[in-house]
Amino acid sequence: MSDTGNPPHDPNANPYGAPPPPTGQPAPPPYGQQQPPPYGQPYGQPYGQPAYGAAAYGAPGPVYDYAHWGKRAGGYLLDSLFTLLTSIPAYGLLFGGIAVGTQDMETYTDAQGVSHTTGDWDAAGTPLVVLGAVLFLVPLAFFVWNTCVRQGRTGYSLGKGMVGIRLIGEADGQPVGGGMSFVRYLLHFLDSLACYLGWLWPLWDPKRQTFADKILNTVVVNQPRQPK
Repeated sequence: MSDTGNPPHDPNANPYGAPPPPTGQPAPPPYGQQQPPPYGQPYGQPYGQPAYGAAAYGAPGPVYDYAHWGKRAGGYLLDSLFTLLTSIPAYGLLFGGIAVGTQDMETYTDAQGVSHTTGDWDAAGTPLVVLGAVLFLVPLAFFVWNTCVRQGRTGYSLGKGMVGIRLIGEADGQPVGGGMSFVRYLLHFLDSLACYLGWLWPLWDPKRQTFADKILNTVVVNQPRQPK
């Protein structure tokens, strides 16, 4: 026994007071450091889970192959051409009826520079004018079908389908619906303000959007229509 009354010194004892780990077991990490995962387990987030902070701060949106300005302009011009073609019968009957109705009428200017019209309207031109006015419903119906219904349901108007582009919602990549397609058409009046600046905006915009597209969160992408 020691003269001081202390137990004899154990050479195997841990100098910090903690017992040594059992044989074959890894020693605990130093204070403040993370315990490594067991063998075969990956570090970090489980496979397939979003990285830390993605849910809280929002993951980046989808990336599309945005259609360039030339294709967008081409699709718009084709749709305008098709609408004009559907209105040709209406214009033909209207102007033909006016020509028939005014064939017996003459206009002259007197010495004071005042215009005068003589003769009577020929009643034979009245049915043509009325029928021509009614036929103006044809281009209106075509516009509703092509721009609102067809494009709203599929993303393709006739013109867009021919040049291989499609109108979709940026958030989900799906067609925007007939109502939204019509509202987008109305909002194009904003693109015509300030010397048609909004129509030219896709030339330098990263997402190739007009002002109407930015307001409604829509994009036009390169996506040829698949044959049925």
